[in-house]
Amino acid sequence: MSGGRVLSFDLAIAYAAVTLVAAVGMATYDTQQNRRIKSGFLALDAKAWMVSAALTGALLVAFVFGWAIQGTRLEWLSPYVDPAALAIVCIAVLPMPVPTVRQALADILLVTPAGLKAQVDEVAAQVVARYGFMGYRAYVARVGRGRQIELFFIVPRGQSPRPLEDWDRIRDEIGLLIGGEGPDRWLTIAFTTDIEWAE
Repeated sequence: MSGGRVLSFDLAIAYAAVTLVAAVGMATYDTQQNRRIKSGFLALDAKAWMVSAALTGALLVAFVFGWAIQGTRLEWLSPYVDPAALAIVCIAVLPMPVPTVRQALADILLVTPAGLKAQVDEVAAQVVARYGFMGYRAYVARVGRGRQIELFFIVPRGQSPRPLEDWDRIRDEIGLLIGGEGPDRWLTIAFTTDIEWAE
């Protein structure tokens, strides 16, 4: 607003080029490593490096433009190149962290992921139909990378007793149908004739 800012475009171009290479390198490295680690924090760091790379890339283009117009009739635009580019890039990258923030809030508030709840409900309904249970209650939450699943099956009163091995086999079957077995899945399966235990 006060006349812009005159830059030494050759130094600015060199700085932006080096920074861009570093940011792209870090984003690539983080992304590759996170395929194995699967860390939310590392994914966020990779996204931050991508934002930095986008910002620096846009500034590099702007600096090259500013350098190219030196000695031309457009040279009067030179002082406005840096602030204009920065303003445009900030507006463009501002929404990028929003999905990550939304997911983080959902994890903190233990919001049930709709896809996971639907999958658990589908599996539980199949088990109810297969074994003649009266119904089920499912409780699902995601905490960071962890998935917490609690399933309560309502068994009819007076049903013939089953050996514990049968109940364990049913649990194993449910676990396989739900999938995702590993350190990030906490699965609890209970059977009761009293619906109050499931509420």
